[in-house]
Amino acid sequence: MVIPDLFLPPELSADVCAGLELPALETVLARARPDSLRAATLEAWLCETFGVPDQPIAAITLLAEGMEPGEFCWLRADPVHLHLQRDQMILQGDVPLSADEAAQLCASLNSYFSEAEFPGTGLQFFAPHPQRWYLRLDHAPDMATRPVSQVAGRNVHAHLPQGPDALNWHGVFNEIQMLFFEHAVNQAREARGELPVNSVWLWGEGRAAGQLAQPFDQVYGDSPMAGAFAHAAGVPHADLPDEAGDWLDREGDAVLLVWEGLHRAIQQGDLQAWRGSLQRFEQCCTALLAALRAGRIVQITLDVLQDNAARRFVLTRGMTWKLWRRPKGLAHYAKLTWQAQ
Repeated sequence: MVIPDLFLPPELSADVCAGLELPALETVLARARPDSLRAATLEAWLCETFGVPDQPIAAITLLAEGMEPGEFCWLRADPVHLHLQRDQMILQGDVPLSADEAAQLCASLNSYFSEAEFPGTGLQFFAPHPQRWYLRLDHAPDMATRPVSQVAGRNVHAHLPQGPDALNWHGVFNEIQMLFFEHAVNQAREARGELPVNSVWLWGEGRAAGQLAQPFDQVYGDSPMAGAFAHAAGVPHADLPDEAGDWLDREGDAVLLVWEGLHRAIQQGDLQAWRGSLQRFEQCCTALLAALRAGRIVQITLDVLQDNAARRFVLTRGMTWKLWRRPKGLAHYAKLTWQAQ
């Protein structure tokens, strides 16, 4: 199981976790063997696990959109809203868009960055999904980027591309923001009281990764990113069924469950949604813990991903009977994990 943002910072966790009943999850945390974890983001974890170097996320997720990367270099160019907060420019991702709005905005980008206007750039934008756009390049840029999932809710100036080509791409950001400022799509959105798309976030650069490893027989969860990696690796993937038995009865399989609901809630600043998603995750833990105790599965590995506090918890059947390790509240484990970093 992989779950980003399970452990909130200590100044938040006590209040946010108050009243939550999580006996199965807290039993796993109490009796499992803890260890540090190198990958702090879901993107890094998936690349490491599926044997993908250099994190070419755009080329991998493009396959799941039904497009072929070919020999080109690709970047994600996800539509975002930037808003000024005092002296900081805060990014908001996952802006709800219709397919028509996305198509119109991408058409304007392609017209603006045409070969006639910007000769030699080879820029071409695609919007196979309203919230997931792509930029195709003839040549790979010499720069490092940050995933949009790690920048949402933060000041973009601290996370802009870095490297020899970065300044050129800072200029591209500025050109896009000016183009979108008075775009008809955004004017209509603002008239309806909706957030305008006033920029894109470029990240995940790279070419097709070749054949991915197949470390699992099945992938479940609520994560489009994990589904894209499973698709690229040729591994069956699906949303988590309502009944746990529907995915626990696959005897002998190595199963991956990726739970992103908590991370999305944190990005949106919705702590109530975080609690709701966690309670749904508790149902999965309850079914898994019962299956482990009954000998239907041999091990549970829980990877908790977040900045500066990524941890792995491994629980075997024999460890479930260490009754002296009494479960404590989730805030207790969050505090211990943050203090250990």
